[in-house]
Amino acid sequence: MMRSMYSAVSGLKTHQTRMDVIGNNIANVNTEAFKASDVRFSEIMYQTISSASGGSGVNGIGGVNAKQIGLGVSTASTSISIISAGAAETTGNPFDLKLSDSQTTNFFIVSDGTNTMFTRAGSFYVDGNGYLCMSSTGYKLMGWQVDPDTGEIRKDTVSALQVMSAANQTSAPESTTLAYASGVLDKNDADVQSDAGYVMTVGIYDKLGYSYTAKFAVKPNENGEEGQYTVELTDLMDSNGVSVIKDPTDETGETYLIDPATLFGAVAEDGTGTGKESLIFDTNKGTFISIGSDEENTETVTLRLSTITTNTVDANTGENGSNFSDVEIDFTRCMNYNNGGTSSMKMLRGNTDGDGTGKKLGALTGLTVDSSGKIYGSYDNGNTVLLCQVAAAQFANASGLEKVGDNCYQTTLNSGEFDGIGIDITADGSTMSTGELEMSNVDLSAEFTDMIVTQRGFQANSRVITVSDTLLEELINLKR
Repeated sequence: MMRSMYSAVSGLKTHQTRMDVIGNNIANVNTEAFKASDVRFSEIMYQTISSASGGSGVNGIGGVNAKQIGLGVSTASTSISIISAGAAETTGNPFDLKLSDSQTTNFFIVSDGTNTMFTRAGSFYVDGNGYLCMSSTGYKLMGWQVDPDTGEIRKDTVSALQVMSAANQTSAPESTTLAYASGVLDKNDADVQSDAGYVMTVGIYDKLGYSYTAKFAVKPNENGEEGQYTVELTDLMDSNGVSVIKDPTDETGETYLIDPATLFGAVAEDGTGTGKESLIFDTNKGTFISIGSDEENTETVTLRLSTITTNTVDANTGENGSNFSDVEIDFTRCMNYNNGGTSSMKMLRGNTDGDGTGKKLGALTGLTVDSSGKIYGSYDNGNTVLLCQVAAAQFANASGLEKVGDNCYQTTLNSGEFDGIGIDITADGSTMSTGELEMSNVDLSAEFTDMIVTQRGFQANSRVITVSDTLLEELINLKR
């Protein structure tokens, strides 16, 4: 009878433990990325009253089984259903990240400055120092940085991701290297026939992001032949409209500090420039034939800005001693048609694919995270720059991780070690979704069912104690 009471007491304790776990699961039914736990029971040792005996062929007696009485139940384990993902909640916040697992359970890597922990909770924000941190704890999100030499991710030991660092606030400018002219040049246009010629301009950036405007004039060829014109550089001005190549002390504006012929136009055998290029059209079709006098370069001409050294920061270390790059100008899209006496030909920076346009210094305007965890910065000069990448952690036995609170886990001897580097989440086909959070994987219907079963188990064990007490009472009453 005493054995039955102690067995029932152990049953009460284990069912209470199970109820504690169920209560915790239900309490966290709306906790971000919470993983439900489950309790497993195990029987306690048995008291053997008599051992088993084997059969005897001599006297014809069969074997006898052992006589054993169980001594109750204990809590065998509490397992975490960590590989079961919760439902997705759409938030629209670009720094709310959800891990989608393909073959292995993935975890974010976070740090409190001393310890490295792991979490499925993907709600992050940018703190005052520009770091991505957990919204609930402030732990810093860890990942990989960009190699400054290659501009690609260097998968080395993880470190805190500072997406809003001072270096990320701006994107380096780029010099203009390409331009093209397109549109109709009408020979009857009054501007074409004027002394000043038909004026075209194109904006240009130097290597420091300063903007300039190159001005060109298109005039009929001096030989008077149909379909033949000259294109000449007349000025190069900074963003304030001040000429870079003309002498500012000359009120007539006709004295040059830098001869335009050294910047544009065919170069004679003696090395001197003409300052002009010949633009030739097919007089029957009105289509472009060639530009320039060099037969090997009939479609483009070069604006030789790299010869300008007036805006050089350091002539000893700068490329060609200039912050400018040469600009190759394509004229193949020009036409020579009747357009009612109005010309529409103009110059545009870059090529038709948008390459070689040059860019000013860019200011950071936004951050985006792609499905592989790479974080890009968007800048107002049109640049999109890779800043860093969120790394993921995987374990041989994810269920062996230990919960440490705050939606975080740490490694144990049974989970497997973290190598300090992590993995690219796309390595096994997994992805990272933005604007979403993983919700709790608690199944309320299953929890309530377990609650009923646990309640009945607790109730039944309490009845065993009551009945055992009644039997003891009867035994005591025998003396009366």
